[in-house]
Amino acid sequence: MLLFLAGNMRPDIAFAVHQAARFSHKPMKVHEHAVKRIMRYLIGTREEGLSFGTDSSLNLEAYADADFAGLWGVEEPNDATCVKSRTGYLIRLGGCPLVWKSKLQTLIAVSIMEAEYIALSMCMRELLPLKRLLKEIDNVFKFDLEGALAKLTVFEDNALAVQLATMPKMTPRSKHIALH
Repeated sequence: MLLFLAGNMRPDIAFAVHQAARFSHKPMKVHEHAVKRIMRYLIGTREEGLSFGTDSSLNLEAYADADFAGLWGVEEPNDATCVKSRTGYLIRLGGCPLVWKSKLQTLIAVSIMEAEYIALSMCMRELLPLKRLLKEIDNVFKFDLEGALAKLTVFEDNALAVQLATMPKMTPRSKHIALH
């Protein structure tokens, strides 16, 4: 139930639910407390919601970020997932979230720039098909999304990742990312 809510209706609990679900094969008392806390949060915020305002412009924008080796030194030192970075991205239309994801990267990044570049790539792989889908919907239902689809804004906080993404070809130090 919590995974459904996090993935489809409540992006605000996605990270907490994922962290609790990682231990579902061997839950402990602390994980039970975490799930109960998430449930109390949901009960306390059941009147909150996301909606399109009447004055909002339908701009399509995306935010991508990564946490480089976020669990290193926190959990089991011999566990390979502890050195993996976490990707997070959010895609909004008119200020309302359409797509969001928080996921461990499958590739082990060796630098912050690499982790951010992988996160940006994952975000773009979701954003570009979404743009095509919105264009098809606009052709059928005439939502007047032409302005939103003409300009996509992607926010990334790492200048080197942005520089690598805008280069016409891969560099020798980054070509291994393209091979994955």
